[in-house]
Amino acid sequence: MAQCVQSVQELIPDSFVPCVAALCSEEAERLTRLNHLSFAELLKPFSRLTSEVHMRDPNNQLHIIKNLKIAVSNIITQPPQPGAIRKLLNDVVSGSQPAEGLVANVITAGDYDLNISATTPWFESYRETFLQSMPASDHEFLNHYLACMLVASSNEVEPMEQFSKLSQEQHRIQHNNDYSYPKWFIPNTLKYYVLLHDISAGDEQRAESIYEEMKQKYGTQGCYLLKINSRTSNRASDEQIPDPWSQYLQKSSIQNQESYEDGPCTITSNKNSDSNLLSLDGLDNEVKVDGLPNNFRAHPLQLDQSSDPSNSIDGPDHVKSASSLHETKKANTGIIHGACLTLTDHDRIRQFIQEFTFRGLLPHIEKTIRQLNDQLISRKGLSRSLFSATKKWFSGSKVPEKSINELKNTSGLLYPPEAPELQIRKMADLCFLVQHYDLAYSCYHTAKKDFLNDQAMLYAAGALEMAAVSAFLQPGAPRPYPAHYMDTAIQTYRDICKNMVLAERCVLLSAEILKSQSKYSEAAALLIRLTSEKKHALRCYCQAMQVYKGKGWSLAEDHINFTIGRQSYTLRQLDNAVSAFRHILINESKQSAAQQGAFLREYLYVYKNVSQLSPDGPLPQLPLPYINSSATRVFFGHDRRPADGEKQAATHVSLDQEYDSESSQQWRELEEQVVAVVNKGIIPSSFHPTQYCLNSYSDNSRFPLAVVEEPITVEVAFRNPLKVPLLLTDLSLLWKFQPKDFSGKDNEEVKELITGEPEMIGTEVISEFLINSEESKVARLKLFPHHIGELHILGVVYNLGTIQGSLTVDGIGALPGCHTGKHSLSMSVRGRQDLEIQGPRLNNTKEEKTSIKYGPDRRLDPIITEEMPLLEVFFIHFPTGLLCGEIRKAYVEFVNVSKCPLTGLKVVSKRPEFFTFGGNTAVLTPLSPSASENCSAYKTVVTDSTSVCTALISSASSVDFGIGIGSQPEVISVPLPDTVLLPGASVQLPMWLRGPDEEGVHEINFLFYYESVKKQPKIRHRILRHTAVICTSRSLNVRATVCRSNSLEDEEGRGGNMLVFVDVENTNTSEAGVKEFHIVQVSSSSKHWKLQNSVNLAENKEAKLASREKGKFCFKAIRCKEKEGAMQSSERYTFADIIFGNEQIVSSASPCADFFYRSLSSELKKPQAQLSLHTEKHSTEDALRLIKKCSEVDLNIVILWKAYVVEDSKQLILEGQHHVILRTIGKEAFSYPQKQEPPEMELLKFFRPENTAVSSRPSVDQLSNLIKTSLHYPESFNHPFHQKSLCLVPVTLLLSNCSKADVDVIVDLRHKTTSPEALEIHGSFTWLGQTQYKLQLKSQEIHSLQLKACFVHTGVYNLGTPRVFAKLSDQVTVFETSQQNSMPALIIINNV
Repeated sequence: MAQCVQSVQELIPDSFVPCVAALCSEEAERLTRLNHLSFAELLKPFSRLTSEVHMRDPNNQLHIIKNLKIAVSNIITQPPQPGAIRKLLNDVVSGSQPAEGLVANVITAGDYDLNISATTPWFESYRETFLQSMPASDHEFLNHYLACMLVASSNEVEPMEQFSKLSQEQHRIQHNNDYSYPKWFIPNTLKYYVLLHDISAGDEQRAESIYEEMKQKYGTQGCYLLKINSRTSNRASDEQIPDPWSQYLQKSSIQNQESYEDGPCTITSNKNSDSNLLSLDGLDNEVKVDGLPNNFRAHPLQLDQSSDPSNSIDGPDHVKSASSLHETKKANTGIIHGACLTLTDHDRIRQFIQEFTFRGLLPHIEKTIRQLNDQLISRKGLSRSLFSATKKWFSGSKVPEKSINELKNTSGLLYPPEAPELQIRKMADLCFLVQHYDLAYSCYHTAKKDFLNDQAMLYAAGALEMAAVSAFLQPGAPRPYPAHYMDTAIQTYRDICKNMVLAERCVLLSAEILKSQSKYSEAAALLIRLTSEKKHALRCYCQAMQVYKGKGWSLAEDHINFTIGRQSYTLRQLDNAVSAFRHILINESKQSAAQQGAFLREYLYVYKNVSQLSPDGPLPQLPLPYINSSATRVFFGHDRRPADGEKQAATHVSLDQEYDSESSQQWRELEEQVVAVVNKGIIPSSFHPTQYCLNSYSDNSRFPLAVVEEPITVEVAFRNPLKVPLLLTDLSLLWKFQPKDFSGKDNEEVKELITGEPEMIGTEVISEFLINSEESKVARLKLFPHHIGELHILGVVYNLGTIQGSLTVDGIGALPGCHTGKHSLSMSVRGRQDLEIQGPRLNNTKEEKTSIKYGPDRRLDPIITEEMPLLEVFFIHFPTGLLCGEIRKAYVEFVNVSKCPLTGLKVVSKRPEFFTFGGNTAVLTPLSPSASENCSAYKTVVTDSTSVCTALISSASSVDFGIGIGSQPEVISVPLPDTVLLPGASVQLPMWLRGPDEEGVHEINFLFYYESVKKQPKIRHRILRHTAVICTSRSLNVRATVCRSNSLEDEEGRGGNMLVFVDVENTNTSEAGVKEFHIVQVSSSSKHWKLQNSVNLAENKEAKLASREKGKFCFKAIRCKEKEGAMQSSERYTFADIIFGNEQIVSSASPCADFFYRSLSSELKKPQAQLSLHTEKHSTEDALRLIKKCSEVDLNIVILWKAYVVEDSKQLILEGQHHVILRTIGKEAFSYPQKQEPPEMELLKFFRPENTAVSSRPSVDQLSNLIKTSLHYPESFNHPFHQKSLCLVPVTLLLSNCSKADVDVIVDLRHKTTSPEALEIHGSFTWLGQTQYKLQLKSQEIHSLQLKACFVHTGVYNLGTPRVFAKLSDQVTVFETSQQNSMPALIIINNV
């Protein structure tokens, strides 16, 4: 409980002080007003004695009085009006409020830090003013006047005569029945005569003379000369004199109602003051006294007289009262009080108060106490002193007091002034005022019994109240505080006497006493009982929330918030009620569904009342359902069209697709690739990837671009945390739009209406949106921009309600259904929720890393741009399953659905080997999608049987198929007629597809790029995405090897023939219903080589492969003719087709050549390194490349096949092709990707090898291919050894330079080894003639060397003994090595 500045032992004596009246002449009042003060105000700062004073009690015992204070006030003959008192209290409280924005004191209690005010300055000011402004009443004498100061000026013409007039006026006011106010303590009031002398203007000798005359007439104890105004007006203005009056004068006393201008005896009455008063808590200002003059209706501690909540609506009036008080303070600020007084004058006034109290007031009080004591003793017939009789009075048998409810209501009983009971009360009050609490308690206790016996309840309550206070203040605490006295007094005042003012005084005093005894609970109970219990209950619940909040006590929090909401609504604090119910709904409630339903309906009911107070105000924020703003997604464009039979729309982008970072990066790379091609290899600095769907993962730092007349869809993620369903009706987006023409002129007109401007932005409204209990659900809301400009999507607006009859729970009854729709709405309120999205945290600069800063998120702020073309793409007969390598023909339809023509249509894909639109020869193939299912996708030519197994030659350039050196095979221009697609036009183009070589599911991304014919400043291009999903099944595995042939020259006289071995395996295990594969054709494609014929396949033999069967083929390959190579560009390839049937597939035409070139695309993109063939010395690297090139071959094999498939008892023929790229002689190549074997783990080596240089020496295999050797001789030779002992056989050694450089060759015919094993294996023979030959072979030259072998007997001999050494002519012997023959050369020598 808040602690007060004053202790209760200081508070009570300061609240009950001796009252002294002041009656001044006009001239005396004028003198004091020179200081802007009345006489009573002049004395106020000095009214407390600075020293102890003494007096004798009736027992002649010395009694000490400490810190005695007196109250001097001008005489007012009208009692203060209740309305005036109420205004005064309002102003005092308003002026004592803490400044706005100040943080409340934090009190630590255990583990809790509570924001509760430790002090209540407004309450202390209120209590002080309340106690001081208590009107005098007849049942008690505490604030009756004990004395009267009669004040005249020394400047009066006849001062003594003026004193006589003042004395008579006081007597008339006190004893004339016309004046019931003010109240006087005893008939014989002390009169104290004060002569006021102005030092600066008056005659001091005359003043002293008059004072002497006064002492002669009134005695030295009854008069005083007070000298003031020592300071002249022309005194130096820089002299600083303290102003002790300001703190008192700001507290506008209710007793200062006199008008200074009306003379000394004019008494003013503020009869109309009540009409101008203001109310602290908004109650009307009409004073209804309920038959009693002192009954307050409203003050800061609201009296709980009515349960009608309409009487306690918080209003703005307290602001007015506070401001009025502030204006009063402001007006008084400029006034200097005591301007004519010096510090000496201050001391004189202080001395005057001391003299008046010591010589006048206290002797008068002491004398009065003795007189009252004597009267009481004589009337009661008791012992001499009341003190000695105290024990006798209280030691006798106690008569049980009657219950307060048994007593009659005799509060209207009045005693005559001379009644003994009142004399006891007077004596008690006098003793109390001079702090003689023991005697006061005895008197109050006696009076209490007398009043109760007479059933004078008002008097009895007063005696009980003061008896309790006296008992508490008794020194040494001889008896405990009788709190039950106070309780009885409060109940009597409130219930019997109906006097709430006196009841409130009891409560204030008792509460302070209980607080001093640490009985805070009892003190709080007293205050609450007297005042508004609902308001206090509300405050207590609010403070209790600080204890429970955030501690996991959710049910307790819900209960407290619910009670706060209910109480606030009852007190008409509707905003607080809405806030409390909102907290119940937004916290993760653990309440039952029924209870949550009750909370929700209560909230809706209260909210509806609030919204009705300001129907035209802004839409307030609704707490439900939850919105996950960061999950908001924005989609620009139309919804995707569903599939129509065999017609399937491009997948593009939609809100149904989940975000995938890897996929997003792939699309970005595809777009960058096509933009680079369009811009000649450079990506413009202004380029930003197109984003059709914005989410929390996308880059939202820039304003997105939307196109006019194309819808904008906003997906809002709702979540219902309650266990009861929520029904949102009339749900739509809230936006504002600023039209702009983007030409520099701005139209500043801002549209913020939801549906007010449909010609600018069309808004889709969802009539009903049901979110079931604890359900997360997204709503997709659309806007239709009809004008270019800047759009800002602010949030959503809707009616929040619940379904009628969904749950039957106690609480506020549901209103009749007011909604006609799919669901019956019980009650709804309209409001909004804003979409506030926090951008990503910045982490680039040092400042951003060391602080928490967030970037912008502009996904909800699109710029609406001018019209752009809009492309739709449809795929017809597009397969979902293919065999690996299968060729299928489909059709693509391009439709321009906008009002702008489009051009520059391109498609880009990371898998260009998957599809083709055909090369320049594609016109030869059928264009209609209505072609027969078994119609071949290839270009075919019927051939005669004589051409079987012999190659048919054709040629084609890779440029014709969009592939060349340095080109981008992934970017394909779509062959539109006239390169433009007009608005509303459509075109169908064939598309060939080839199943990927790996089995499984493949996702293949297509990105279509197009531009507007009219260039737009904001959007340069548009894109359309499509993802094709193809499932491939196993078909054929092809592996091939090429090796050099040892046969003689070809028909052109040039060597270099090669053999190609091809193995084909059917790996299909009857998947997709495949019966068997037929190899229908094997083709080659190369710039330098071509297949000539099939070596081992008989004519008309069908090449069929059933499941898991394998076939082997061997083909002879020869070099292309010189004219075929010399006259053609480097981009031209020779195609050779070897067919195994009667129909040739033209491999140099679409689509066979397309897919062949695409399989080479990665190789063709790399520019080929050109070797320098100058006569100067080659570098070592050039030599290496020359030698390495001898073992390279650029021969590509295409296997074309047909597969017979049975599907639904119907046979289909599928066709396809596989490619094998042969690059190295003797190295096996495959048609399918080879799995990389993981490298074996090796031990770490922690030392550096001595020689780290990489050897530049070519390998043995590479050198063995530099020179090709072949021996030509008869397989068997007959010789008559009986005639000639030596057999001579002519042998031709053919040397072929395989490189494009000059080569020096050494042929050594000497046998390398003469071991017996060698002789045994090879036989013994010798070469006749020259044993070593040195030759130089030009580029690709063939040289024949005639040799003779000599045999001495029959047998089988190996002629492959010549050793051939070779090196490049311009190189040293570092590359010299022996050439190896591929196979032994065996000859049979027969004897005839």
